[in-house]
Amino acid sequence: MAVTKTLTNAIPFEKNSKVEKWDLAMTYENDSEGDATYYKSVFNKVVVAAKGDFTAKAKADWTKSQLEALCPTSQWDVVFASQVDSVITNPVVPPVADTEYSIPS
Repeated sequence: MAVTKTLTNAIPFEKNSKVEKWDLAMTYENDSEGDATYYKSVFNKVVVAAKGDFTAKAKADWTKSQLEALCPTSQWDVVFASQVDSVITNPVVPPVADTEYSIPS
């Protein structure tokens, strides 16, 4: 399973020229679009400096890797793997109705 993780959204909330909060989104994709095993999911997280998630600093001082490090990817990895398993690998098979069934006498 080739999983691609891409930081697709990073919205800074500033106060006194420093980012106090980030609204982050990461898109996970399994395989390639069009493949039978393709699956896509987007995860979001809001992190706040006041809660100890990070130290406030100017938005220009942030790197992509620092923003990615704020994302709980280890948790998202588990959730995404479970989603792929339940949708692609082991999808739920609904029961089939037997419309020809005869009620016993």
